[in-house]
Amino acid sequence: MPFTVGFDLDMTLIDPRPGMAAVMNEVGARTGYDLDGEHFAANLGPPLDMIYREMGVPEEEVPDLVALFRALYPEVVIPSTIALPGAAMALQCVRDLGGTTMVVTGKYRKNAALHLEALGWEVDHLYGELWATGKAESLKLHGAAVYVGDHVGDMRGAAAAGALGVGVVTGPCSRAELAEAGAAVVLEDLREFPDWLRTSSAATS
Repeated sequence: MPFTVGFDLDMTLIDPRPGMAAVMNEVGARTGYDLDGEHFAANLGPPLDMIYREMGVPEEEVPDLVALFRALYPEVVIPSTIALPGAAMALQCVRDLGGTTMVVTGKYRKNAALHLEALGWEVDHLYGELWATGKAESLKLHGAAVYVGDHVGDMRGAAAAGALGVGVVTGPCSRAELAEAGAAVVLEDLREFPDWLRTSSAATS
């Protein structure tokens, strides 16, 4: 069986922050809610419905705001998103070593797929709208040996799946926070990932 490596998307493989802030601010402008797009974009990780609740949106209106955000997303966020350093190289390294790749993200799956398409990245499996330990079932389904992410929630998901958690400090969480949440190793960014993977038992066992 080939080994499998899972990756988070936002702030692990891609940086969508300018577009995310713009869309959240536009949703606020259209609905009259005081939504802080810049704060939202600086703390990416939790799913959108959770964010709206934390921002004080009434429960009965959360689905409409989620739908509006997703409708605005393709034209605003996809074109302004960039790949993070080493992302393409990390995905390719897994393939070069005979492994399979998966992306498990809290993002709406359809929009996550648009990002992969725009960047010309192919992954073997893509799962969306999963957060923290909710990512574990998908990771276990494909026997993921490693899960790479920038958020403490990602490290908790890796632990729940029995996978090695690899943290990157390209997102909102510090090296210490990622380690405390269970990261087996914490990297500056994905440029360090290929060397780590080539020497990891996850890729050689």
